[in-house]
Order: sequence, then structure tokens, then C-alpha cells
Amino acid sequence: MTPNILEMQIETLKRIRLLAILLFTFVAKSYSQSVPFQIAIEPISINGLVGIQAFAWGQHNQKWLIIGGRLDGLHRRQPFAAFDEAGHNNRLLVIDPVAQQKWSASISSLPVSIQEQLSSTNMEFYQEGDFLYLIGGYGFSNTEDDHITYPNLCAVNVPKVIDAVIKGTSATSYFRQIKDTMFAVTGGYLNKIYDTYYLTGGQKFIGRYNPMGPTHGPGFIQEYTNSIRKFLIHDDGTNLPIIHLPSMYDEANLHRRDYNAVPQIMPNGQEGITAFSGVFQADIDLPFLNSVNIDSSGYSVNNDFSQYYNHYHCAHIPIYSSSKNEMHTVFFGGIAQYYDNSGVLVQDNNVPFVKTIARVTRDANGKMIEYKLPIELPSLLGASSEFIPVETVPHFNNGVLNLDAINSDTTLLGYIYGGISSTAANIFFTNTGTESSASSQLFKVSLIKNSTSGTHRLNHQSNGTLQLQIYPNSNYGHFIIKFNLSEIKEVKLTISDSNGKIVENEKLKNLLPGENNYAIKIKNLSKGGNYFVTLATKDEKITQKIIIER
Repeated sequence: MTPNILEMQIETLKRIRLLAILLFTFVAKSYSQSVPFQIAIEPISINGLVGIQAFAWGQHNQKWLIIGGRLDGLHRRQPFAAFDEAGHNNRLLVIDPVAQQKWSASISSLPVSIQEQLSSTNMEFYQEGDFLYLIGGYGFSNTEDDHITYPNLCAVNVPKVIDAVIKGTSATSYFRQIKDTMFAVTGGYLNKIYDTYYLTGGQKFIGRYNPMGPTHGPGFIQEYTNSIRKFLIHDDGTNLPIIHLPSMYDEANLHRRDYNAVPQIMPNGQEGITAFSGVFQADIDLPFLNSVNIDSSGYSVNNDFSQYYNHYHCAHIPIYSSSKNEMHTVFFGGIAQYYDNSGVLVQDNNVPFVKTIARVTRDANGKMIEYKLPIELPSLLGASSEFIPVETVPHFNNGVLNLDAINSDTTLLGYIYGGISSTAANIFFTNTGTESSASSQLFKVSLIKNSTSGTHRLNHQSNGTLQLQIYPNSNYGHFIIKFNLSEIKEVKLTISDSNGKIVENEKLKNLLPGENNYAIKIKNLSKGGNYFVTLATKDEKITQKIIIER
């Protein structure tokens, strides 16, 4: 996970833990849909395979090339321990998941500038034909004697490097690198729409990570890109000329990193990208719930949909049906502000590791909605993992899998590899380096096309209009109630205790269409007490249970 200062400002809240159990009752229209497919996962192991997370990958002839990433788990809080050199991946790794074999080679023979970038974490990457393009990444640079975000683009000849690693021969000539400050980005995403590359979100981070902020201890510089940077690569196999196109800048909506930006087929049949969730919101240190749709004509923010599961970067699969004009994106585990507990949606503002497997579906009208699948990952896995597809599975030019062209009842789509394996949901404030590790686990991921068993549970809140969130500040009993209004309407707020006693009952005033933040202070809240917060309009009613611990 890429470092940030906002993530650790949650420490100011550590004496008040807010768990919100969302119990939704909707007057508005409910949505139902037949299950388009089922997903099955099967764990497999390769003897001696290294655990790794936040890496880049390319593939050729069913063999993978793994570059960069971390060999340890969740980064520690202490500046001297976070993102240390011991966790760098300084080797090229080749994996054959079919034969269950692996090979590796040191990067020490490469030029120093390439070595340093290739040992970084959270590079943005994209494979076009034989070439894997690597951008940015964060890590310790001996050259700079500091942790930096690398201002480089590196092109890797994937087939040649795989062959060299397997044969034990030199791969030096198969790497090319250029320097460009526009590429000093980590924790963003590199995608392609037709012939144009899109570098979306992310940040530039210089210095040692410190949860106390940039002016404490060794100090650091953190700059979110807040942008979509567009460019062309005219690669002739020797030279790497870059043509930069005008960027799109939006400090409010593109202030995202460590998220999932997934290739899509849009309702009009055109290629696009959807940036799902990400961190952090401008006014609160919590993930975004909305998404951003990007296509060749620009971008638009979708505030009519909220994603409650799978907020941080995790393995994901985009699947499109042309016959139904439905775009499905399946997410596997990771880290999220919400999770399901026996059919109840639970909000945890500590943003824990989760097991959730969920899908977001966009219909022909552009309406997006979220479902929880009936299966979960077997443990707290998925954060900073990758899904690597089988090359022969039918897909569109941008890598989206073609559901209509998959004819078998059960089809192996690909594999999930790596990521962080955590021993508990919330470990950050007690993290000594032993509570989590980089996972070496692989999972086969199969699509079952004609299964009628297993319900995908609709998350009604994902397409509701209120989009309620509740969070505390450092004052005991002081809450911020955040919600959305599609139009000006009367909103009633009721807060009651577990015995039904009403402690607050009022009509909210001075509301506007769009996002509203209402601050309320309640005296004499009981330690460990349960309270129910209800927002009601003429169309919708949401009751959220909060548990206060001090």
C-alpha cells in the first residue's frame, strides 16, 4: 500500500471506534436481476514460491513475469521500519501456473537507475503486445539516499526476459528506460483507451513515511496528481518517444490512489475505464464511495452509485455481455470501510481487511449496482493482489472478458496471485511487522455460466440516493452525518438508544441538493452503548446502528 499522511490521521479517532450496522428500509423502487454467472475459486500452491504484493506483471505463452512489489505485509507505522530495503523485491520472477514451476533472476546486472525503479512498489503498468510499460513506483533510492517516487518509464520485452530468466542468460538488453517528471506517480493506474494511455490518480511521495505528518520526524513531500494524464507511446523497439496530451485535472474527484481503475465496455459500446473508490475523500479520511467513468471524450463522476465493498486495490475481473449490454466487474477481498456480517452491512471507519467477493454491474442505461457473491476468500486476503487472465479466454481489445463468447459451462478465467495476508481485520495500530505477510497463495478463478444456485445479494444502499455515512471527530459524542440529496426535500433525523428512547428528533434545515454534512453533539453517550440513527425522506428511510467504544 502506498504511504500517505491522511491514512494515519485516523489515529486521532483511535479512542472512539465506530462500527455502523446498516439496516436499510427503502420506500424507493427495488432492483432485482438474475444471476449472470457464478465465480468459483480453487487454491493452488507452487513449492517455494515467494510471497509478494503491490507488484507489476506481464505474460507470454501462459508464463508470467513478475517485477517489483514488496516481500513483506502491511507497511509499519514507524518511519525507520516502513518500506525498508529488506522488503524490496530485487529479483525477476517467472511463473508457469499450469506446470506449477517458477524461476527467478537478480536484477543486479541492470543499470542502477533501472534496478532502483524495478525494486519499487506500486508501479503503474500496462502490457501492449510484447512490451510491458512500467511507470513510477515508490521505494528507497541509494542514488538519492532517500525514499522517492521514480520519474521514469521503463519498457520491458516480456517474451525475451521470460526466456532469459528460464535459461539463466543475460536480460539486460531487454530493458529500456526514459526519465519524465510526468511519470513520477505511485499508487495510480495505467490503462489504455484505443491508442491513448491514461495515467489516472496516484501521488508523488518523497521521503520516509510518517503517520504524524510531513513536518514530523524525517518529514516528507506528498502530492496527489488529482489528474488523468494522457499520452501516446510511439515505440519502435529501440526508441521510446512520448507525446503528452492535455491532462484532465480535478482536485475534488480525482484525488484518489490505491484503488481499482478497471477497463470497461461502456453502454454505447465504446472502450472506457471506471475508477472505483480510492482514498481519501477531501473532507474525511475515508474512502470514496462514488466512481469516475472515463472514455475518449472525457470523464464524468457517478454520484448515483456507491461502492461499499472492496475499496482498495485488489484483484478484479471485468466481464461484458454484448447481448445484454451489461458490464460486470468482480472484486476479490482487499480493504474496505464496509463488510457483510450474516446479511447485515457493517461500517468500520478503521477500514479493515475483508474477505468479500462482490460484483458491480452497469446496465444498458448506465445504472450501476453492487452485489455480494455467495463465496468469500478463505481468509483476509486480496489487498494489493492481482488477477492474471488466461490469454486464450475470449476478450475485447482492452482486456475486458467477453461473456457471450465463453461457451463452456465452466471456464478457467485466470489466477489470483499475491497480495497481503492479514491475521486480523484491523492491525495497523498494533502492527509490529508480524501481523501480516506477503501472500504466495494462488487461486484458480473459474466462471460457471449456467449455474442457478447461489444468490448474489443486492446491496440496496449502492443505488440508494441518501448514501448515508456517519463518522466521529475527536470530541466524544460529536458526530458528522453525511448524506446526499437528489433534490431539496424534507429530511427527518431521529436518534434513539437501544431501549427505544429518543435522544434526538428534528427536521434538518438549510439543506441543498448534493452532499450535505450535518454536525450533531449528543451528551452522556454510554460507553459501549448502541444508538440508532435514522434519516427519512418521502422516498427513502435508512436506519444505521452505531456502537460507541471509548
